[in-house]
Amino acid sequence: MATFHLPDLGEGLAEAEILAWHIRPGDIVKADQPMVSVETAKAVVEVPVPFDGTVTALHGAVGDVIATGAPLVEFDSGTVVGQMPTPSLDHRIAAAPAAAQLNASGLGGSGAARSGGCAPARARALPLARSLAHRLGIDLDSLHGSGRDGAIGLEDVLAAQAEQTARARRPAGRAAEPAPTVLALERLPEGARIEPLRGPRRSMAQSMTRAHHEVPLSTVCDDADIDDWAARTDITSRLVRALVGGCRAEPSLNAWYDAAQLRRVLFEHIDVALAVDTPDGLIVPVVRHVERLGAEALRAEVARLKHAARTRTTRPEELRGFTVMLSNFGSLAGRYGTPMVIPPAVALLGAGKVRAEAVARGAEVRVRRRLPLSLSFDHRCVTGGEACRFLAAVIADLERPE
Repeated sequence: MATFHLPDLGEGLAEAEILAWHIRPGDIVKADQPMVSVETAKAVVEVPVPFDGTVTALHGAVGDVIATGAPLVEFDSGTVVGQMPTPSLDHRIAAAPAAAQLNASGLGGSGAARSGGCAPARARALPLARSLAHRLGIDLDSLHGSGRDGAIGLEDVLAAQAEQTARARRPAGRAAEPAPTVLALERLPEGARIEPLRGPRRSMAQSMTRAHHEVPLSTVCDDADIDDWAARTDITSRLVRALVGGCRAEPSLNAWYDAAQLRRVLFEHIDVALAVDTPDGLIVPVVRHVERLGAEALRAEVARLKHAARTRTTRPEELRGFTVMLSNFGSLAGRYGTPMVIPPAVALLGAGKVRAEAVARGAEVRVRRRLPLSLSFDHRCVTGGEACRFLAAVIADLERPE
């Protein structure tokens, strides 16, 4: 008998949702045939059968969320075969998504746990939750997990951090704040339904929670006059190109911030995370090396990534490693906003809905098309002056006719 565990699929995430089983107990299977489709990091990944054998048991049903490293399939293979080999640390850092890469550098778990020797039993926690608890100095043994089988997740660690902060700020003798209200869902009003967060929505909930607790966000807004653009100019492609101008003027916004070590990583290349709205939630593919792409190549790549996101065919490697972010929410509605920056990135440009406005030019007033812009940035490592110079360079590029 052999147990196959859910491997780290090269994305550095703590869990994956089972979308479809391609095998069932009793099946005689061959290595590399499709075994299970899972969703992680907002991408659908097909995990192949690891070796020849007979399936004896499946751990998890469609819709279940399985932790990385948890048992997935039992085989009668006739040989002793364990789980897939764990990638080297260097490989995992190179392959992890941007939101997890800085955590992969040795922040998770104790030395005893990583060694092959005996170690005391530890609280059951998802890898990213263990890493975050280590960084925040939170004792996992003091927490009660809200996940499956009592597993401690990111939300549990963040709640403990919030309680510690509130306790530290509370005057002596003052009573603690009441605990958040838990929804009583046993009896629902007619027409209401419970919908667990799955796939992209679950990933968004986790990343937004982390961003809200970690990033001291600030936003600066302005408008670009785009009335001189040629007809049918692609706004998203122009915005991506304008980010190159912004990054060249202020490289400090094309960066990652490592809060644990009080350091940042500045990049020469520019990989833009492009937020795409889909019925399943927000998908954020990455346009690589936009500084090298001409106008036609950039339009084609943006169109390809949007199509892949909306048809759920985005590859895992197309969702990680961004250096700066873009959200063109104005294609739907809205003028200005406060977009959330996802760490370790430090800047996100939001574009609102284009409007025709009366604009004073010298002694004349003319009606011209204006594009509202909102630049959010991580104020821990980006100054207001740097953000304004970045935005000014973006506007200068956007106001060019071509």
